[in-house]
Amino acid sequence: MLISDLRQRLRALGALPKHEQRVLRDWVQAKPHDSSRRRPEHFLPLALREALPAIDAELAALVRVVSEHPGEDGSARLLVGLSDGQMVESVLLPRDGLCVSSQVGCAVGCTFCMTGREGLIRQVTSAEIVAQVVLARRLRPVKKVVFMGMGEPAHNLENVMEAIALLGIEGGIGHKNLVLSTVGDPRVFERLHGPDVGPVKPALALSLHTSKAELRKELLPRAPRLSPEDIVEAGERYARFSGYPIQYQWTLIEGVNDGPEELDGIVRLLKGKLGLLNMIPYNQIPDLDYRRPSWERARSIAAELHSRGVLTKLRDSAGQDVDGGCGQLRARSSATPQPIRLKLNRP
Repeated sequence: MLISDLRQRLRALGALPKHEQRVLRDWVQAKPHDSSRRRPEHFLPLALREALPAIDAELAALVRVVSEHPGEDGSARLLVGLSDGQMVESVLLPRDGLCVSSQVGCAVGCTFCMTGREGLIRQVTSAEIVAQVVLARRLRPVKKVVFMGMGEPAHNLENVMEAIALLGIEGGIGHKNLVLSTVGDPRVFERLHGPDVGPVKPALALSLHTSKAELRKELLPRAPRLSPEDIVEAGERYARFSGYPIQYQWTLIEGVNDGPEELDGIVRLLKGKLGLLNMIPYNQIPDLDYRRPSWERARSIAAELHSRGVLTKLRDSAGQDVDGGCGQLRARSSATPQPIRLKLNRP
């Protein structure tokens, strides 16, 4: 189901914009239809009221919790089942945040990522993305949504932007608290700067991981061939346009991107930029050779970068204690399906 299809269905039942907004707001805010001051029988058209139970049932069936894995940090990783039997992961974050998935699998193939090992299975629809938020809101408040779960949002941009628009308007989430993450795809920058950006401009997170172009090709083998300099330059333009600092993501891997040359590269790229560096020690996958540095080592790196003029936040991947790095819950819970090849229109 697409949100645009749902809107058309509501209009076919006689909904005016105010009725459409009410129904969508009730859904995305996880509220019953009779929670507003104007009761449905006094406000919504008869045909729409009669169809609402069936529509509500379809929306409720979009996603379900297969398993929940609470972490000691206040997070909870959710293995979420979709209506066709596929599964994705959502993460309830501390301080009312939620991380959602935009694809089943991923085509970028980051060598340190469990999700990337599967390839791309299918896209997650705009309604399925929003349904992850609704599911989470039935468990706890959600005031921030980050598109940092399974998948590359740039490869499913129409669905992602449609979900962002609904969350930022009817969903009541502040626009700067909707964070679109990408490995640095030109289509994201073109969309966010173009006339089709829509009513909501999200914040932006860019997966950097290294200051070295050749190493980036190794770590992110099917990412667009933008250099780290190109990515930061495009990020800085959007930061100045939107007024939101860019979040630069850096998965810290022992012996790979934690040396003095990389620290010098980070300072060269990010000092003076409207952004911050989120440094996240690698979440180890048992059969890969990559290693997670000690917390003390990570903390000293973050402190050095901060002292050299780069705003750096050291973060831990939520739910480390439940061994639930992105894609691991899904991998443990199902046999890996064969990926299908989708045309991604990669520039």
